[in-house]
Amino acid sequence: MAKQGTHVVSTDEKTGIQALERLAPDLPCSPGYIQKREFNYKRHGTLVLTANLHIATGQLIAPTIAETRKEDDFLGHIQQTVATDPKANWCFIVDQLNTHMSASLVEWVAQILGDTQDLGKKGQRGILANKATRKAYLTQQAHQIRFVYTPKHCSWLNLVECWFSALSKRVLRRGNFSSKEELKRKLTAYIKYYNDKLAKQFNWSISKKKDVKELIEKVKRMVLKFAP
Repeated sequence: MAKQGTHVVSTDEKTGIQALERLAPDLPCSPGYIQKREFNYKRHGTLVLTANLHIATGQLIAPTIAETRKEDDFLGHIQQTVATDPKANWCFIVDQLNTHMSASLVEWVAQILGDTQDLGKKGQRGILANKATRKAYLTQQAHQIRFVYTPKHCSWLNLVECWFSALSKRVLRRGNFSSKEELKRKLTAYIKYYNDKLAKQFNWSISKKKDVKELIEKVKRMVLKFAP
């Protein structure tokens, strides 16, 4: 799809990223002793990182760091992402959170597509009537901008979750942040460093040499179990 001019991106929000400041400095490692951390801390609030992992390159493109993850926040994030290459086709892989199939998102996609049909009214009729009708519109393959939704309870299949795991290990888990502004600066700095030095395609791997067919069947059973 990338060779055909389509950007396939794995998108999700990492919520509740805490700006925690330890009340005393860490004690460094010494022979025979690991690093020690102060237990008590001061809270400075939380941030939300909405990230796009570009599947073909492994880079993180057009990230958004904000204080909320409301419908308008997600719409603004998608708008700024598409603006990086407005003439290209875009395919966003997301979970089934309400904000990922909102009425405002449908209206904006229709505007970009030049779709002048009556979209109906939210909660009453037409494409905007409910989540199912909005989802059906947003997933149409013929659209320049479309969305692919992971099955319910299977958001871990979205590759951006692997990137969030690395972010937690490398930046957040042992981080010390005196304010939300410092947390934002360090997140931004890590994203730049990652894109410059570490970005590569993510490849699924199976630990302990598990049988591939067995894993596929397990995922199939899970999807069928939770299918509506």
